[in-house]
Amino acid sequence: MIPLLIILLPLVVGVLLYLLPREDVAVSKIAGAVVAAATVGLAIGGRTEEWTWHWFAHPFVANFHFGATFLSHWLVVLLTLCTFGAVVSTKVARTRSMIASLLFLEGTMAGLFLTRDLLVFALFWDAMLLPVFFVLLSWGPHPSIAWRYFLYNFAGGLVLLLAVAAFGALVGTTDVIGNPAYHGLTSGWAPWILAGLAFAFLVKTPVWPFHTWMPATYEGTPSPMVAVVSGVQSKAGLYGFIAISLALFPQYFAREAPVFAVLGVVSLLYGAFIALVQSDIKLVVAYSSLSHLGLVLLAIASLNHLAIEGAVVYIVAHGLFSALLFIVLGYVEEREETRSLGKLGGLGWKNPRLTGAFCVAALAALGLPGLAGFAGELVILIGVYESGYVWAAILALVAIVTASAYFLRLLQGATQGPEVADLPVRPDLTWIEGLALAPLLFALFYFGVYPHALLASGWLHP
Repeated sequence: MIPLLIILLPLVVGVLLYLLPREDVAVSKIAGAVVAAATVGLAIGGRTEEWTWHWFAHPFVANFHFGATFLSHWLVVLLTLCTFGAVVSTKVARTRSMIASLLFLEGTMAGLFLTRDLLVFALFWDAMLLPVFFVLLSWGPHPSIAWRYFLYNFAGGLVLLLAVAAFGALVGTTDVIGNPAYHGLTSGWAPWILAGLAFAFLVKTPVWPFHTWMPATYEGTPSPMVAVVSGVQSKAGLYGFIAISLALFPQYFAREAPVFAVLGVVSLLYGAFIALVQSDIKLVVAYSSLSHLGLVLLAIASLNHLAIEGAVVYIVAHGLFSALLFIVLGYVEEREETRSLGKLGGLGWKNPRLTGAFCVAALAALGLPGLAGFAGELVILIGVYESGYVWAAILALVAIVTASAYFLRLLQGATQGPEVADLPVRPDLTWIEGLALAPLLFALFYFGVYPHALLASGWLHP
């Protein structure tokens, strides 16, 4: 029952918050924080639990089958940690609606990661678009950003649903995720089904050239929501590549792997060089995510077991430091009333505790040893090199060095130098703001010192 509780608890409470007769910030934040903290505990303790309810048997078998694999367990832990930080950090107007949307997003993404059935996976894939879409409509600078996000991702979801339906008709069941007894589809339709799945996963991650919805979405979404979107929702496509495409279509995925490797390298370099010239602090982190997630796609496409284990580490590490960065940048924007690097400076003098959290997040993102990002990057580079993609490993190293340049530029531009005279002086990090950051900071240090927790063999199996 624990997997079902992780899904239903935030969904039910989120709907109840939507239905409250009036705005009550205290009730909304307390309820959201309690539910988010409860799901953290359930996610950590519910590794071996499964729950099944038979849905239908014709034209193929589909079940509401929920249970964590090794990979999905850590993704759900990441999801709950990021949601807790996002809920506690929420300060926007209409707080109730924002927290309700965050909880609804948590429930739908938990369903996506915990389901063992491809059809249910496809349903949650589309359901998790709704809270982000409505937040963009309510808080975004222009409705066109919300519609671009929705149409891009819904198109991917529609292709995914068609591919899953074809898979079910050919195999006779869609209850196959994380099932070691299933040995792959050999029908002539398999390459087309894989192409449909890959299209949806590339759009969601996102990967160049399917990324154009991402910069405006990250820039226009309030920091609590974009922390979860960048930290966790962007991992849905990478999870799909590992747990579905690679696991269910191994021979066909191997045939197309060079294409995915090229897309990964292009995303790596494109995101890094664009991040290097951005003046908006949120866009620096947005394009850095495009680069970092391209590294993970390259690792998966290398088909090297060590590189894929490194990808699992880096997926979790990126989720942690990406969510942490966006929450911190939200605090910076609130205090300084600007996101422009040209107008920021001297934050370290005015807000030393906030600057410290900013520093840890940025150093984790550029791969400082001792923090979670370093181990993932190192293992990926070794694995990609061993696989024979020497050229890709060299280009990935160029992008990683570039990451040091743009994150140090971001950190120095925002926190160092003289205080900007015309900017207001705000109080330093409060204990509530620190509470939002603390679990993410702890996890970055924990997985940096003990990456073996994420480097276990058998990452694909229950």
